[in-house]
Amino acid sequence: MIAVMGGTFDPVHNGHLRSALELCQLLGLAEVRMLPCHQPTHRSRPGASSEQRLEMLELAIAGEEALVVDDREILSDRPSYSVYTLESMRNEYGPETGLCWVMGIDAFASFSRWNQWERILKLANLVVLTRPGYQLSPGSVEAQIWQARHIRPEQLPYQLAGGIVPVSLPSQLEISATYIRQQLFRGQSARYLLPECVLSYAQAHALYRC
Repeated sequence: MIAVMGGTFDPVHNGHLRSALELCQLLGLAEVRMLPCHQPTHRSRPGASSEQRLEMLELAIAGEEALVVDDREILSDRPSYSVYTLESMRNEYGPETGLCWVMGIDAFASFSRWNQWERILKLANLVVLTRPGYQLSPGSVEAQIWQARHIRPEQLPYQLAGGIVPVSLPSQLEISATYIRQQLFRGQSARYLLPECVLSYAQAHALYRC
Protein backbone atom coordinates (compact mmCIF):
# COMPACT_ATOMS: atom_id res chain seq x y z
CA MET A 1 0.00 0.00 0.00
CA ILE A 2 1.36 3.39 -1.07
CA ALA A 3 0.16 6.71 0.31
CA VAL A 4 0.47 10.08 -1.41
CA MET A 5 0.80 13.27 0.63
CA GLY A 6 0.47 16.29 -1.63
CA GLY A 7 1.00 19.93 -0.79
CA THR A 8 2.82 23.07 -1.76
CA PHE A 9 5.45 22.41 0.96
CA ASP A 10 6.22 26.13 0.99
CA PRO A 11 8.34 25.29 2.94
CA VAL A 12 8.17 21.69 4.11
CA HIS A 13 8.15 21.61 7.91
CA ASN A 14 8.24 19.17 10.82
CA GLY A 15 4.45 18.85 10.89
CA HIS A 16 4.45 17.48 7.33
CA LEU A 17 7.34 15.14 7.98
CA ARG A 18 6.17 13.75 11.31
CA SER A 19 2.65 13.18 9.97
CA ALA A 20 4.00 11.25 6.98
CA LEU A 21 6.21 9.06 9.14
CA GLU A 22 3.46 8.32 11.67
CA LEU A 23 1.05 7.41 8.87
CA CYS A 24 3.57 4.95 7.50
CA GLN A 25 3.93 3.31 10.90
CA LEU A 26 0.25 3.32 11.90
CA LEU A 27 -1.07 1.95 8.59
CA GLY A 28 1.82 -0.36 7.71
CA LEU A 29 2.45 1.44 4.42
CA ALA A 30 5.20 0.49 2.01
CA GLU A 31 6.02 4.18 1.61
CA VAL A 32 4.60 7.68 1.68
CA ARG A 33 5.24 9.67 -1.48
CA MET A 34 5.68 13.37 -0.78
CA LEU A 35 4.22 15.20 -3.76
CA PRO A 36 4.98 18.91 -4.18
CA CYS A 37 2.30 20.75 -6.13
CA HIS A 38 3.48 22.61 -9.23
CA GLN A 39 0.53 24.82 -10.20
CA PRO A 40 -1.94 25.05 -7.27
CA THR A 41 -5.56 25.37 -8.38
CA HIS A 42 -7.14 26.58 -5.12
CA ARG A 43 -4.59 28.93 -3.58
CA SER A 44 -2.18 31.74 -4.39
CA ARG A 45 1.20 31.26 -6.02
CA PRO A 46 3.80 29.75 -3.62
CA GLY A 47 6.54 31.98 -2.26
CA ALA A 48 9.32 29.66 -3.44
CA SER A 49 9.65 28.25 -6.96
CA SER A 50 8.67 24.68 -7.76
CA GLU A 51 12.33 23.72 -8.07
CA GLN A 52 13.23 25.30 -4.71
CA ARG A 53 10.35 23.58 -2.92
CA LEU A 54 11.42 20.27 -4.48
CA GLU A 55 15.02 20.78 -3.35
CA MET A 56 13.96 21.62 0.21
CA LEU A 57 11.80 18.49 0.34
CA GLU A 58 14.66 16.32 -0.91
CA LEU A 59 16.93 17.76 1.79
CA ALA A 60 14.30 17.20 4.48
CA ILE A 61 13.73 13.48 3.87
CA ALA A 62 17.28 12.46 3.02
CA GLY A 63 18.07 9.20 4.82
CA GLU A 64 14.42 8.32 5.66
CA GLU A 65 13.56 5.26 3.56
CA ALA A 66 9.83 5.40 4.34
CA LEU A 67 9.45 8.80 2.68
CA VAL A 68 9.96 9.33 -1.06
CA VAL A 69 9.88 12.56 -3.09
CA ASP A 70 7.60 12.33 -6.12
CA ASP A 71 8.26 15.06 -8.68
CA ARG A 72 5.64 14.14 -11.30
CA GLU A 73 3.56 17.29 -10.73
CA ILE A 74 6.64 19.51 -10.83
CA LEU A 75 7.55 17.99 -14.20
CA SER A 76 4.03 18.42 -15.57
CA ASP A 77 3.01 21.53 -17.52
CA ARG A 78 -0.66 21.41 -16.51
CA PRO A 79 -2.49 22.44 -13.32
CA SER A 80 -2.02 20.12 -10.35
CA TYR A 81 -5.29 18.21 -10.07
CA SER A 82 -5.26 15.15 -7.82
CA VAL A 83 -7.16 13.04 -10.34
CA TYR A 84 -4.46 13.47 -13.00
CA THR A 85 -1.73 12.55 -10.53
CA LEU A 86 -3.58 9.44 -9.37
CA GLU A 87 -4.23 8.35 -12.96
CA SER A 88 -0.50 8.64 -13.62
CA MET A 89 0.32 6.60 -10.51
CA ARG A 90 -2.31 3.97 -11.30
CA ASN A 91 -0.81 3.56 -14.78
CA GLU A 92 2.65 3.24 -13.24
CA TYR A 93 1.85 0.80 -10.42
CA GLY A 94 -0.93 -1.19 -12.08
CA PRO A 95 -4.37 -2.23 -10.85
CA GLU A 96 -3.16 -4.51 -8.02
CA THR A 97 -1.37 -1.87 -5.92
CA GLY A 98 -3.37 -0.10 -3.24
CA LEU A 99 -3.14 3.69 -3.35
CA CYS A 100 -4.13 6.22 -0.68
CA TRP A 101 -4.55 9.96 -1.01
CA VAL A 102 -3.86 11.77 2.28
CA MET A 103 -5.84 14.88 3.23
CA GLY A 104 -6.95 16.78 6.30
CA ILE A 105 -10.56 16.69 7.47
CA ASP A 106 -10.95 20.38 6.56
CA ALA A 107 -9.96 19.59 2.95
CA PHE A 108 -12.32 16.61 2.87
CA ALA A 109 -15.17 18.92 3.93
CA SER A 110 -15.12 20.37 0.39
CA PHE A 111 -14.18 17.14 -1.42
CA SER A 112 -17.32 17.14 -3.60
CA ARG A 113 -16.01 20.33 -5.23
CA TRP A 114 -12.74 18.69 -6.30
CA ASN A 115 -12.21 18.02 -9.98
CA GLN A 116 -13.65 14.56 -10.85
CA TRP A 117 -13.98 13.53 -7.21
CA GLU A 118 -15.89 10.35 -8.09
CA ARG A 119 -13.00 9.31 -10.33
CA ILE A 120 -10.55 9.89 -7.45
CA LEU A 121 -12.42 7.34 -5.34
CA LYS A 122 -12.12 4.79 -8.15
CA LEU A 123 -8.36 5.30 -8.24
CA ALA A 124 -7.47 5.45 -4.55
CA ASN A 125 -8.57 5.31 -0.94
CA LEU A 126 -8.72 8.50 1.10
CA VAL A 127 -6.82 8.72 4.36
CA VAL A 128 -8.38 11.60 6.26
CA LEU A 129 -6.48 13.19 9.15
CA THR A 130 -9.08 14.08 11.77
CA ARG A 131 -9.08 16.83 14.38
CA PRO A 132 -10.68 16.69 17.85
CA GLY A 133 -14.15 18.18 17.82
CA TYR A 134 -14.35 18.68 14.05
CA GLN A 135 -17.56 17.44 12.43
CA LEU A 136 -18.75 17.39 8.84
CA SER A 137 -21.91 19.35 8.08
CA PRO A 138 -24.91 17.02 8.60
CA GLY A 139 -26.59 16.16 5.33
CA SER A 140 -23.65 17.35 3.23
CA VAL A 141 -22.40 15.32 0.27
CA GLU A 142 -19.19 14.74 2.20
CA ALA A 143 -21.07 13.36 5.23
CA GLN A 144 -22.94 10.95 2.94
CA ILE A 145 -19.72 9.82 1.23
CA TRP A 146 -18.10 9.35 4.65
CA GLN A 147 -20.95 7.19 5.91
CA ALA A 148 -21.06 5.05 2.77
CA ARG A 149 -17.33 4.48 2.37
CA HIS A 150 -15.91 4.57 5.91
CA ILE A 151 -13.55 1.68 6.68
CA ARG A 152 -11.31 0.86 9.63
CA PRO A 153 -7.51 1.11 9.35
CA GLU A 154 -7.14 -2.67 9.62
CA GLN A 155 -9.32 -3.07 6.50
CA LEU A 156 -7.04 -0.90 4.38
CA PRO A 157 -4.68 -3.67 3.16
CA TYR A 158 -7.67 -5.37 1.50
CA GLN A 159 -9.06 -2.25 -0.16
CA LEU A 160 -7.24 -1.08 -3.31
CA ALA A 161 -9.42 2.02 -3.74
CA GLY A 162 -12.72 3.61 -2.74
CA GLY A 163 -12.46 3.47 1.05
CA ILE A 164 -12.22 6.38 3.50
CA VAL A 165 -9.98 5.80 6.51
CA PRO A 166 -10.07 8.33 9.36
CA VAL A 167 -6.77 8.61 11.22
CA SER A 168 -5.93 10.53 14.38
CA LEU A 169 -2.17 11.00 14.62
CA PRO A 170 -0.51 10.83 18.03
CA SER A 171 1.69 13.89 17.56
CA GLN A 172 -0.79 16.39 16.00
CA LEU A 173 1.95 18.98 15.42
CA GLU A 174 0.17 22.25 14.66
CA ILE A 175 2.84 23.94 12.57
CA SER A 176 1.92 26.41 9.85
CA ALA A 177 3.97 27.11 6.72
CA THR A 178 2.30 30.54 6.68
CA TYR A 179 3.68 31.28 10.14
CA ILE A 180 7.15 30.11 9.09
CA ARG A 181 7.09 32.40 6.05
CA GLN A 182 6.00 35.30 8.27
CA GLN A 183 8.85 34.66 10.68
CA LEU A 184 11.41 34.62 7.88
CA PHE A 185 9.87 37.70 6.25
CA ARG A 186 10.28 39.61 9.53
CA GLY A 187 13.84 38.38 10.01
CA GLN A 188 12.83 36.35 13.07
CA SER A 189 13.78 32.79 13.96
CA ALA A 190 11.90 29.79 12.55
CA ARG A 191 14.21 27.31 14.24
CA TYR A 192 12.67 24.04 15.54
CA LEU A 193 9.66 24.44 13.24
CA LEU A 194 11.36 22.84 10.25
CA PRO A 195 14.50 20.78 9.62
CA GLU A 196 17.73 22.74 10.06
CA CYS A 197 18.80 21.85 6.51
CA VAL A 198 15.60 23.38 5.11
CA LEU A 199 15.98 26.50 7.22
CA SER A 200 19.60 26.89 6.06
CA TYR A 201 18.49 26.49 2.43
CA ALA A 202 15.78 29.11 2.80
CA GLN A 203 18.20 31.55 4.40
CA ALA A 204 20.94 30.91 1.83
CA HIS A 205 18.51 31.61 -1.01
CA ALA A 206 16.85 34.56 0.75
CA LEU A 207 13.44 32.88 0.48
CA TYR A 208 10.32 34.50 1.91
CA ARG A 209 12.08 37.82 2.49
CA CYS A 210 10.58 41.08 1.24
